[in-house]
Amino acid sequence: MRERMSKSLCQENHFKSIFLAHSQELRNFMYYKSGNLEMAEDLVQEAFGKLWENCAKVLYEKARSYLYVVMNNLFLNQVAHQKVVLKFEQRQKSDSYEQSPQFILEGKEFKERLTQAISDLPEKQRVVFLMNRIDRKTYREIAEILEISVKAVEKRMHVALSSLKKIHPKI
Repeated sequence: MRERMSKSLCQENHFKSIFLAHSQELRNFMYYKSGNLEMAEDLVQEAFGKLWENCAKVLYEKARSYLYVVMNNLFLNQVAHQKVVLKFEQRQKSDSYEQSPQFILEGKEFKERLTQAISDLPEKQRVVFLMNRIDRKTYREIAEILEISVKAVEKRMHVALSSLKKIHPKI
């Protein structure tokens, strides 16, 4: 029977020997991977902290590979977090633009022009347009309600949209 003669990482001198043997190599690897020396040093410290927390579970011989795996996972988590932060910052910038007084004023003016343009449509076109765009009715439903053909609904909608696009091309 083979006895397991493994050093315990929970003994401070064994842990220190692992730290001294691998910390510089791990820092260099993470600096190469991230391009950020401060981040590399932080991740090495965090990986060694995880190793210390799990010293009873990790074999002395497996400590180096454990550190690489933990450090890589920490790096990937940090990259994912930075992506979330970046998306949030971008959303904040776009939201602040959307809420600017200029944006609000332009929105209000657009609504006024659109309301006026819709009210200027002939009644038959206006009814079809509002039933489709506001009430969310299909052309077939509108045709049944108004007792006209689907082609007539399509024609009225086309003319209504053409009239509105003359007022504002993005409608």
